[in-house]
Amino acid sequence: MSDYQEKMRLIRFRMKRENLRFVDEIQLIPRGLVAVVIGLFVIAQAIFQIINRYFQDLAPGGYTPAQGAWAVAGVVTLVSILFASLIFLIGYVNRDAQRRGMNAGLWTFLVTILLPAWLFLGFVIYFLVREPLPYHCTQCGAMVSARFNYCPSCKYNLRPTCEQCKGEVGEFDKYCPHCGYETHARVQSEMEG
Repeated sequence: MSDYQEKMRLIRFRMKRENLRFVDEIQLIPRGLVAVVIGLFVIAQAIFQIINRYFQDLAPGGYTPAQGAWAVAGVVTLVSILFASLIFLIGYVNRDAQRRGMNAGLWTFLVTILLPAWLFLGFVIYFLVREPLPYHCTQCGAMVSARFNYCPSCKYNLRPTCEQCKGEVGEFDKYCPHCGYETHARVQSEMEG
């Protein structure tokens, strides 16, 4: 099978099997990382409010100390949101790579190293080349990679093919979409009926 056909098969597989919801994906971010980011935000707010209090006399005229405090809090919050988003995205890549059976340390290192110079290039590369999620074998229930043709536990054919043209057919297709040959599913349903 050519590389192009394999890529197209994996895209079709993802479209059929991966039902990713944003709420479920957010839960991949480690809770400890969220706590650290919140702690850093509180510390940053405290430090900049203290700095603001000591340097109030350098502020342009017409501003009250309360307005200065709110301005500093707003700036710190905006910068914190940007940095927190990047940190959460790095944590997500780490956990997502682990669940997909990829080298999590390598991908975390790659997106972190590419971040200062190329901004989101490491994330774009990750999302383009990441492996599909593993799934359960329909025969025995063992976890199998989307790239497997047969289950390593029970030798079940995970990718049914047409007996005539060897093209990939769906699990419940009655006829091959490539050559029109009658598939095993059609013969089996006639035998049962």
